Amino acid sequence: MPSVFVQGRPVDSYPRLAPEAGRGVVRRITEVGEEVLHRPCRDVTEFGPDLAALIADMFLTMYVAEGAGLAANQVGVGLRLFVYDCPDDDGVRHVGHIVNPVLDGIDPAGRRLLDGDEGCLSVPGAVMEVPRPDRAVVRGLDRDGRPLVIEGTGYFARCLAHETDHVNGRLYLDRLSQRDRKEALRQVADRRAEVFARRTARTAAFTI
Repeated sequence: MPSVFVQGRPVDSYPRLAPEAGRGVVRRITEVGEEVLHRPCRDVTEFGPDLAALIADMFLTMYVAEGAGLAANQVGVGLRLFVYDCPDDDGVRHVGHIVNPVLDGIDPAGRRLLDGDEGCLSVPGAVMEVPRPDRAVVRGLDRDGRPLVIEGTGYFARCLAHETDHVNGRLYLDRLSQRDRKEALRQVADRRAEVFARRTARTAAFTI
């Protein structure tokens, strides 16, 4: 099996970072409580250089923050769009972006939920166990407006579901019990400064 899929297609080789990142600038990542994270995003209707530039910024910002995925509202832009660079449970790397993503529903009879640790760049420092389906299919468009279907299993399925939640105005905190949500926010209070110090150092390294 190929070791890398880009936009859902296998490739023979791929660089350590998505090439788009080399054209991007680092943006501030929004945090839980900011309105843009808690309302559904708007569909993208314009495809062109501005959208390509936003995708480039999102890739670079994701890498600096050591994330596996990043939605546009996490950089303060309320559009239905996310980027990802994420392995699945077999170690296969998946890289790409998807515009106006919609997550396919799964027949409850064939759905298998997996508990797994989940974090979020907009909930800095917190990691909590969240049940997610072991398979995900997301349909949308690429940056040129062409139809796109991305399928994932295991950890990559978790990533696809997590990022689609973002564009629908939901954080993984919204899937937790009240008690677990409080624990996640306690972790943020304890670890936020450390997370941001690391991001600052990595931002400097990426811009040298």
